[in-house]
Amino acid sequence: MKRFSRFLLWATGCAIFVAVAVSPAISADKIKMGFVFSMTGGAASYGVSQKEGAQLAVDQINAAAGSGMQVTPIFEDDASVPQQGTNVYNKLINGDKVAVVIGPTLSNTAKITNPIAQQIGVTVLGVSNTAGGITEIGDYIFRNSLTEAVVIPNTIRVAKEKLGLKKVVLFYGNDDAFTKSGADVFRKVLQAEGIQILGEQTFAKGDRDFSPQLTQIKSQSPDAIICSALVEEASGIVSQARQLGIAKNVRIVGGNGFNSPALIKNAGEAAEGVIVGAAWNFSSTNPLNVKFVDDYTKKYNHPPDQFAAQAFAGVFIVYQAAKSAGTADNRKAIRDAMLKIKGIDTLLGKFSFTEGRDADHSPVVQEVKNGKFSVFVK
Repeated sequence: MKRFSRFLLWATGCAIFVAVAVSPAISADKIKMGFVFSMTGGAASYGVSQKEGAQLAVDQINAAAGSGMQVTPIFEDDASVPQQGTNVYNKLINGDKVAVVIGPTLSNTAKITNPIAQQIGVTVLGVSNTAGGITEIGDYIFRNSLTEAVVIPNTIRVAKEKLGLKKVVLFYGNDDAFTKSGADVFRKVLQAEGIQILGEQTFAKGDRDFSPQLTQIKSQSPDAIICSALVEEASGIVSQARQLGIAKNVRIVGGNGFNSPALIKNAGEAAEGVIVGAAWNFSSTNPLNVKFVDDYTKKYNHPPDQFAAQAFAGVFIVYQAAKSAGTADNRKAIRDAMLKIKGIDTLLGKFSFTEGRDADHSPVVQEVKNGKFSVFVK
């Protein structure tokens, strides 16, 4: 009897060991997605929209999936601070064992957090990172957000054609990866297009008074102010430019950072006529976009912005990769399936990843007209 008991104990122990050894870190019918957004702090205007867009996508996927693969979302706030981003990345990857991370909101933070995922082998999808050097971090890093290197050249070409730009001033944030990268692209494209740069002015994140720089800019009589800024500073620059008497025929031209309703809300009438390069436009007649705008507006009682749209699309892109890979928890298999995403229908249009894992779809140019972002037509 004792010998049988010892055998039973040994067999039970082996069974437990085998179960632990082969049990996946993540439930086979639920993919854990970690989300890192700036829901508080300086970039909250973007992060709150991203969370809403992502949650809407998760809700729709789970409602349609039935007994199939569902999404378990885990949302974390990086508070617009890179170190906090590092903390929540470690929690999601090592503690929660997520299969994929979507985010963070800011390129500054991504440059600190993405190497953590790359080293461990966890796919990251940036849904708002547009600075240079993000996907170069490694082969697990993707983004569905069009880079400034794609958006800005198109914006300047269109602005030159429609406005006849000949001389401009470049105004940018000198302490942020996104704004500095954007300024580099603006500078290169302006030079290539033969547009004279009369001078350059800079500001720092958190600045509130831009009157010294704008007064200098006004004295140079440019055709336009080319501005690389996030929305908080962009709103102040736009408002103060008009307050200082810089005429509305001196257009202010920005990139992705300007494409937020917060610009129009904060700057009010002063925002009229601002030119904004972007990856998405609210009024797109793409059926998937029309449905998204309607669903989002009904759920949250306000219209979406580009950051909500890119987050929504990002969840569906990751989910399609997991479905194609036939797994909810094999991190490498999901990465490999992401590499094969080509020409799929999204609210952003036909979407693919480039060989460098960047977004490939058409950019747009907008202007603020009657308090809304409209496709730019002179």
